[in-house]
Amino acid sequence: MACISSSTAAASYSALSFLGRQQNYAAKLYANHPRLSFTGHVNLDCFNLRLNSTSRRAFTSYCSLNPVLNALSSFDGASQQRVVVLVIGGGGREHALCYALQRSPSCDAVFCAPGNAGISSSGDATCISDLDVSNSSDVISFCHKWGVGLVVIGPEAPLVAGLSNDLGKAGILAFGPSSEAAALEGSKSFMKSLCDKYGIPTAKYQTFAEASEAKEYIKQQGAPIVIKADGLAAGKGVTVAMTLDEAYDAVDSMLVGGVFGSAGSQVVIEEYLEGEEASFFALVDGEHAIPLESAQDHKRVGDGDTGPNTGGMGAYSPAPVLTKDLQTEVMESIILPTVKGMDAEGCKFVGVLYAGLMIEKKTGRPKLIEYNVRFGDPECQVLMVRLESDLVQVLLAACRGELNGVSLDWSAGSAMVVVMASEGYPGNYKKGTVIQKLDEAEQVAPSVKVFHAGTALDADGNFIATGGRVLGVTAKGKDLQEARDRAYQAVEQINWPGGFFRRDIGWRALPQKQYSR
Repeated sequence: MACISSSTAAASYSALSFLGRQQNYAAKLYANHPRLSFTGHVNLDCFNLRLNSTSRRAFTSYCSLNPVLNALSSFDGASQQRVVVLVIGGGGREHALCYALQRSPSCDAVFCAPGNAGISSSGDATCISDLDVSNSSDVISFCHKWGVGLVVIGPEAPLVAGLSNDLGKAGILAFGPSSEAAALEGSKSFMKSLCDKYGIPTAKYQTFAEASEAKEYIKQQGAPIVIKADGLAAGKGVTVAMTLDEAYDAVDSMLVGGVFGSAGSQVVIEEYLEGEEASFFALVDGEHAIPLESAQDHKRVGDGDTGPNTGGMGAYSPAPVLTKDLQTEVMESIILPTVKGMDAEGCKFVGVLYAGLMIEKKTGRPKLIEYNVRFGDPECQVLMVRLESDLVQVLLAACRGELNGVSLDWSAGSAMVVVMASEGYPGNYKKGTVIQKLDEAEQVAPSVKVFHAGTALDADGNFIATGGRVLGVTAKGKDLQEARDRAYQAVEQINWPGGFFRRDIGWRALPQKQYSR
């Protein structure tokens, strides 16, 4: 009989104890899931095991000597007290959510559909790449088959399409608003009309479907001015026009050229607000709301906040611009009136409200720029590495209408994420470029985590870029300066000639230094 060391046995027992708590689920998963190896060794990532490398080697060694299902059957499972979670999406936001969920004491296992290569390789979730998340019936069948007790919907498109509605009808708890409530993001004109009706401070605006009328309004208002596609445009439907000609061109591209399809069949034209942007997040259960920590992102592609808008090139938390007094004001004047207004309109909002704010330079007061109905990306990354509460329990409380009285715990200090993007983004960019030395990046400091937004593996096992925004290199520190230093040290470790990044993330909060590319 083969022998194993006491340290190996201890590590193996620890690992098996984790599996023992989810005996019924793990046995079923291992025996039936088509993606898992059934050749006498254990694919640890499929069990979402939270093990260091020594424990992983020990567990694999131990299980090579003991049939897995027999080992599992010797433990009393308690899976009924823990929750299997399915995360919908495959970007950096979803990777951060998986990372936070798998650390939750009440989480049994995490699936992510479709996920990406980085999420799968990290062990933060089991990725189900062939689950059609646009087909509610397929998602519901998967949830029933694998005992999923909570679905967390990351991107906006499935929310607007009604996935949360369909899951609710099937008796599956879903964190994310109904399609009706998701109109807060899906239709900017809907959001603006709600603000008008319930006295929520926002920029003055008009909505147009005819280019000639829109241009006449622009001529009357003058530049700078903001033109927005009414519907979802993957974060690219906003033009901050500094001249009249630039504004006219934006109107023509949307209403005449149809660059955003039906999403641009109407445009919202807003006054230009001068000040500092900030992101404010609140969890909502339909009637109550609790704030998350503050965060601030960088939308422009270039250093010094220059160039075209992107989905976000970096973020940090907390955001000094959002003082405690301002956070209280945002809750009282923007978030809570929105929650009450949506309830009054007959479409209760359950999920996360992401308010894009402008802290006006001339007044110092917050105004609502836009709502998103999901966690921001890349703000989610810095929030999730700082969150210390059990995320599963918090999201379940929101789904059940039980947020009143809930409070969240956050780590002290700051966090920063630096986004690495493919050269050419947000325009045309090349796919398939090789990325190396990601492990070295995470070894810069224990607080460094690389979240994957758009990666795959090539035939040689190398990570390759498949999207515009590809990596979110995230770090924590005792203050923003330390978090920044660690994040950029990690970025410098990564070998990716086909990528680029901004070198000045956090510059507004660290005005004493000048950062240049």
